[in-house]
Amino acid sequence: MKTMQWMGMLGLVMWCVAPTVTVASEDKAAKTQADDAKAHGKADRHKININGASKGDLMKLDGVTAGVAQKIIAYRDAHGPFKRAHDLVKVDGVGKDVLERNVGRIAVK
Repeated sequence: MKTMQWMGMLGLVMWCVAPTVTVASEDKAAKTQADDAKAHGKADRHKININGASKGDLMKLDGVTAGVAQKIIAYRDAHGPFKRAHDLVKVDGVGKDVLERNVGRIAVK
């Protein structure tokens, strides 16, 4: 009888632990893929160059609507190219929250 109880407890523990192990290994695999992409220069494909991006490309950034994208282009045309990503906060409608949501996705070339 005690053997059956131990097997039941062992089964319960394995059932609880298995999803955690799966999630951890998936996170590790995703990180490895991201590192590989960086090493081979593939990570830049997903970045948006704010100095050359079209309205549609700018709208791919999280929190950038059509109106804000148009303001970014107008600001860029009036003041010249952005020197760094943080300069986007100078555009009316772009706040620090937009920058924080798009960390690693904005390029300045």
